[in-house]
Amino acid sequence: MSAPLLEVRHVSKVYEEGLLNRRRTVALDGFSLVIPEAPPRIITIAGESGSGKTTLARLILGFLAPTAGSIRYRGHDIHSLRGARWREFRRDVQAIFQDPFEAFNPFYRVDAVLGLVIRNFRLARDGRSVRRLIEEALELVGLRPDEVLGKYPHELSGGQRQRIMIARAVLLRPRLIVADEPVSMLDASLRAIILEIMLRLKREYGVSFLYITHDLSTAYQLSDELYILYRGMVVERGDVEQVIRTPRHPYTQLLVSSIPRPNPHARWTDVITLPVEEELQLTAARGCPYVGRCPYAMPERCPQEAPPLYAVGPQHAAACFLYQDHPVLAGGLAGEATVGAPPGVPRGNGAQG
Repeated sequence: MSAPLLEVRHVSKVYEEGLLNRRRTVALDGFSLVIPEAPPRIITIAGESGSGKTTLARLILGFLAPTAGSIRYRGHDIHSLRGARWREFRRDVQAIFQDPFEAFNPFYRVDAVLGLVIRNFRLARDGRSVRRLIEEALELVGLRPDEVLGKYPHELSGGQRQRIMIARAVLLRPRLIVADEPVSMLDASLRAIILEIMLRLKREYGVSFLYITHDLSTAYQLSDELYILYRGMVVERGDVEQVIRTPRHPYTQLLVSSIPRPNPHARWTDVITLPVEEELQLTAARGCPYVGRCPYAMPERCPQEAPPLYAVGPQHAAACFLYQDHPVLAGGLAGEATVGAPPGVPRGNGAQG
């Protein structure tokens, strides 16, 4: 049996600061994920600001090293890759970032940005081939080459810059694109265009996506599988239909209930009361990270023990003691049931983006 395209196993990331009074911040705690070679999938990581989404993206891209656990590309730890294998990883795993303006050198025209990728990876032998590849990539993302080539980033709209960033990734024919909030800075019409491009790349070119967002509406439209992060921990994961339509974790239920409904006559009357930050830090130090906000918290257990992921349905799991009579997923991976779960990193003062 061949290794998956990408495998994240029990990965944690802890930041420490201070010389005398050491302060630990757990950005990610025991995260596991498998992206298969085939078929292509869109897996969404959703959560509020500070949940650890961007930390996860940087870990998978190799920008950060995990404190614990491993990230494997086709069976090899990405931090042990060298030479041809590292080059293959850098080509196959690409990124789309939230702010398309910050991603570009303001002194480089679009031609230079795209041409640099082609030269670095030796995708063409002559200038004519370079031009052809650039035009094909731009047309794939819905841009007219004569309207954007020769221009600087500041001369283009946000939607154009974002599509050029996708075209840059597409030039390499990647197997996986890590898309970190790629539509959060765009209006509704441009958002729909970017999401449709992602779906097309999946259908026609076999590209998988790790889609990172705080927007459950776009996650539902786009993804096959959904992970909900809260303060560095996965609180619910599974098939997107099951997670959105029948959320089991109290936090996911809160998120889903907050999605605006397309009915101007239905008024949102819910009132959400949040505890102060000091209380959140105290209650999250050892136990469930959501205990300070949970209406179902068990005072004798939840503040003392972090719940494992319980299988609450086919391809559906939730980390909540409300489901303690269900089997536990080993390491949060689908299809692995066990009587226990691997211990996580002792929790500190919460996660960071």
